[in-house]
Formats: sequence, C-alpha cells, structure tokens
Amino acid sequence: MQDLFSSVIGTINSSLWTYILPWLLIAAGVYFGARTAVVQLRMIPDMFRSVVERPKGVGADQDADYGGISAFKAFTISAASRVGTGNVAGVAVAISVGGPGAVFWMWIIALLGGATSFVESTLAQLWKVRDGDAYRGGPAYYMNRGLGWKKMAVVFSIAIAITFGWFYNAFQTNAIIDSLATSFDNDSFGFKATVGAIIAAITAIIIIGGVQRIANITQVVVPFMASAYLIVGLIVVVLNFGEVPGMIRDIVGAAFGLREFAGATIGAAMMKGIQRGLFSNEAGEGSAPNAAATATVSHPVKQGLVQTLGVYFDTLVVCSITAFIILLGTDFESFGSDEIAGVTLTQDALASTVGAWGIHFVTFILFFLAFSSILGNYYLAEANVGYLSDNKATLWIFRIAVLGFVFYGAVAPLGTVFDLADTGAAIMVLLNVAAIVPLCGVAIKLLKNYNEQRRRGVDPVFHRDMLPELPNVEAWDGTDPVTRRSKEDQATLRGIGKH
Repeated sequence: MQDLFSSVIGTINSSLWTYILPWLLIAAGVYFGARTAVVQLRMIPDMFRSVVERPKGVGADQDADYGGISAFKAFTISAASRVGTGNVAGVAVAISVGGPGAVFWMWIIALLGGATSFVESTLAQLWKVRDGDAYRGGPAYYMNRGLGWKKMAVVFSIAIAITFGWFYNAFQTNAIIDSLATSFDNDSFGFKATVGAIIAAITAIIIIGGVQRIANITQVVVPFMASAYLIVGLIVVVLNFGEVPGMIRDIVGAAFGLREFAGATIGAAMMKGIQRGLFSNEAGEGSAPNAAATATVSHPVKQGLVQTLGVYFDTLVVCSITAFIILLGTDFESFGSDEIAGVTLTQDALASTVGAWGIHFVTFILFFLAFSSILGNYYLAEANVGYLSDNKATLWIFRIAVLGFVFYGAVAPLGTVFDLADTGAAIMVLLNVAAIVPLCGVAIKLLKNYNEQRRRGVDPVFHRDMLPELPNVEAWDGTDPVTRRSKEDQATLRGIGKH
C-alpha cells in the first residue's frame, strides 16, 4: 500500500512539475514583467538602496519599539529559506541531466521570476497586520483581505505550514546528515541520531525566540555563508581563468542546442534549468511574501524590490557559483554518469581544482545552507499557523512537531516525505498565482505611487489614504514613525496616487 501511495503521488508530482507549473510560472513572470514595465531590471539600483535602508528619523531600536524587522533582516529570512541544499545538490543534478545549457535557463527563469516576486511581496507588505511587537502577513492575508477568498487562504496556510515546517525541514536535516556522513566516513544510526538530536536542540533554542531571534541569526549566517562560498567560487574561476570564456560559450551554446554534451539536448537543458531555477528561487510559490510582510519599511514597493533582489541572490549568485565550480572542475564526458550525481558532483569538482579539502568545504557550506533553511522554513510556517489560530497551545504543538520532523530527517528514509513536499509546493503555486494575477493591478498602483514620489525627490512613504479604494489595509495608517510625517507632507503625499 505504501509503495502504491508513493507511486501515485510521484506520478502526480511529475506531471505537475514537468508539464503545468513551469509553464504557469513562466507565463506569470512574462505577464508581471510586461505589466510592471520590467521592474525587475529597470529598478535594480532601488533594490540595493532598499535592502540596506533604515527609514529616516527612526533610531537603531526601531524594531523593538515600532514593530517589524529591518528590510535587511526580512531579506535574510527569505534568503535563508530560498538558499538551501538545492543550490548545491539541485544545480549539480540539473547540469548532470541537462548539461551546461541548464545554467542559462536557470538565469532566464530568475530574471522572469523577479517580476513575480516583486508583485507577491509588495502585496504581502500592503496587507500585513500587526502581531504584538511584530508584523505578520503573506499570501493567506492578501487572499483574504484583498480578494475575500477566505477558504483559499485557509488551504494555502495549511499547505505551507505542513510543507515548509515539516517536510522541507526533514529534507534539510537529511542533507546535512548525508554530507557529514561522507566527510566523517560514518553512516551509523547512532551517528545520525546524535547529530539529528543536536540539530533539533539548536533549532528549538532559536525558534522559541520568535522572528527577532531567527532574524538575528540569519542576518549573520546568510551573509557569512554567501561570502565564504563566493570567495571559493572566485578562487576556482581565477585558477581556471583561461577556461572561463569557453565555459560561457558552452553554457549559451548548449542552451540552444548548438553543441551537445553526453547526450544532453536543448529540451533536457531547458526543462532541468527551468525546474531547478523555479524550485530554488521560489518566485511565485508564495513562501517569500511571508518574510517580506515582517519588514518595517516606509513603502510596500521597497520590500517588493528587496525580495526581487533575493531571487537574483539565490540564482544568479549562489546557483551560479555552484555551476562554475562544476563546469570548471569536471570533465563534461562524466555528466550523466550514475556514479556522479547531486552534491557528490559538486564536491568532486571542487576537490579537482583546490584539493581534497574541497570535499569538506562543500560539507561545511551545505551545513549552513541547510540549517539556515530550517530556520527560514520554520518562520514561514509559523506565520501561517498564526493565521489559522492565535492559540498559544496550537503554536507549541506545531513547534514540537517541527522539531520531530527535524530529527526524523536525520534517521529515516524520506521518499514519501519528499513526494508530499512536492505536492504541497504545487498546491501553493497554483493558489498563489491564482491570487496575484487578479491583484496585479494593486501592485501597479503602488509602484506608480512610489515612482511619483521618487520623481518629486522625496523618500517614498505610503499611507492608506493615498489609495483609499484598497480594502482592509490595516498597517499603513501612519501610527508609527516610519510612515508618519508632518501634516503638510502628509497632505502633499496623499494627493499622489489620487490623480
């Protein structure tokens, strides 16, 4: 019965993630890019400005006093969830199956997904709600408050809470265990159980502290992880500098079928690149908007831009580092071999360039990638548990279940869990895209409001009176100093967007 269930779920997932979801998300990216006049490309300078910005007139203690977290902390929470084992193992699988051309299509899907991420994260900021000394929001909130789709919001919240809180976290622990077992040459149950218990205990200490503690950890771990990986990637590029032009030609050429490696065709390169890119950067899945909603910013568009930058960070930076390590350190003829797949390909490629220590370095990076993902995944799940119920006992039961799955991932086979995670993610994509397409016009209005203020030479600030036709907007009433200005400024700014 178990095998039959897994077979049915696997078949459903294969159909969804091969024939429906990639093309749905591509179409959404093209649509949002056209509606926003390619916001994901023309406003890149604003993205970098927004990610480090602290609103004027607010002190360093803004987070504790006025609610929410900084834009940068919200960026690191979403990055922690996005950047995981898929950036190391997933890229390796894509290249193994699809050849170098898969990298090109990962880049393209990131550029398209940037527009989708902008829309969903801007909407999450608009319809966020206050939750004590923090903010909370995400797709469930804009489904309910923006569209009045209460039942859909409940289904989405359940799907993301279970998928990210339980299944994805079991997967991350499993990846940590596998990499450590390789480095320490120890695959015993006792070793796995001990490491799993330690990871679960550390996770418990952090998540009990809530979003502020999670944000404080991720804002250190994510930049550190990215910097270390970037440095090693640059070392690989420098050591193989003469081969870089050829690598770029191979990526572009294989993407369009101009040259083939080990049987990889344009179809395989395109599909694997698209699938891995979408799975890695999560644009359109509805996960990152939950983190976007926690930020204290002066205008919803600012966090939309920040989360667009998050898509680029995930795919154009971290995934590209893995791809360069593999393509510069591996013989193309070895691609497709059953003996080299996933993280092993990345480890062997790096070791061939820098020496045996490269294997252990990948293990080190994978540990931080996976552990930061556990924290990021948990927060996204908790935000939706909070939507379903404000009962503290419910939250504690959920937390215990999360820790149980973190440990379970260390000691048990996870085939069915992976299949269920894919199903949950598919449900999230279908529901989220169904919501953000009709709400796209709202994001366009907010973007227009933002740009009009920029043209006037002011730091954009949003107040709900600027767009009074928008329903159920709670957090933008000017009651905190981030969105409060003098009466004269408010009167001037509120006139923007009414014309």
